[in-house]
Amino acid sequence: MAKSEVTLPVSSSLEPVFEPDQERLYRQVLELFNHNHIPYAVSGAFALQQHTGIWRATKDLDLFLTGETLPQALDLLSRHGLQCETLDPVWLSKAHCGPFFVDLITGMSNGAIVVTDEWLARSSPATVIGVPSRVLAAEELLVSKLFVIRRERFDGADIAHIIYGTCGRLDWSRILQLAGEHWEILLWALLLFRYVYPQQSNYVPLALWAELLSRLVPELVKPNPSSPFRGSLVDDKMFAIDVNEWGLDDLLSEYRLQRLEHLDKVNPRGAY
Repeated sequence: MAKSEVTLPVSSSLEPVFEPDQERLYRQVLELFNHNHIPYAVSGAFALQQHTGIWRATKDLDLFLTGETLPQALDLLSRHGLQCETLDPVWLSKAHCGPFFVDLITGMSNGAIVVTDEWLARSSPATVIGVPSRVLAAEELLVSKLFVIRRERFDGADIAHIIYGTCGRLDWSRILQLAGEHWEILLWALLLFRYVYPQQSNYVPLALWAELLSRLVPELVKPNPSSPFRGSLVDDKMFAIDVNEWGLDDLLSEYRLQRLEHLDKVNPRGAY
């Protein structure tokens, strides 16, 4: 979809104003990645504005990249004087300069959704803080927010704004593909959109509603007795009792272990 096809809604939100050292850090990281051909896509507040017209105050710059290229990126930034650390090898590293930092994100914290080369290839050119960059496509941005539904942070409104801001002109087959086995979380997000924007229900294609509901009905009529408990994928704290005291499945640990095992294979030196 060409960006010119959609006129984004106008809001009173203002572009963030950064401290000089903060902006300098962001520029440095983007320019280093560009010069050294590190594939990445800008996400977070900048991508949200690109697809919804809404600016959000932000304390950091979110860059999506693959786990396979993360060690190279961290090595590059370290050699140029930035303090780098991996907070969680499943999904999050940071590059610091004083009190300011850039988040390097390779997937979702639960390991259910992972950034791939295709995510980056589908990103679109944009100028971020004066630097030619690439911004995450709307489809990947939407899917990256599907599991951000915790007590302390909820991105359901962002998903609704992405659909509304793009007038639903999205590659819905791509979104369904990315959601994969977690299609019920996608259905839940779409129902929230429908509730919030009833007049814009047609922004979600009827064929997609039919597909998702056709999957749901048999599960309601005849639940699969072997289906695992999935609460820990949603929020490991809110569903801790289920796992720790009631003995239900801990899919979070299983997904994270699978992700770590994959990273150990592609980065055998443990550089991440």
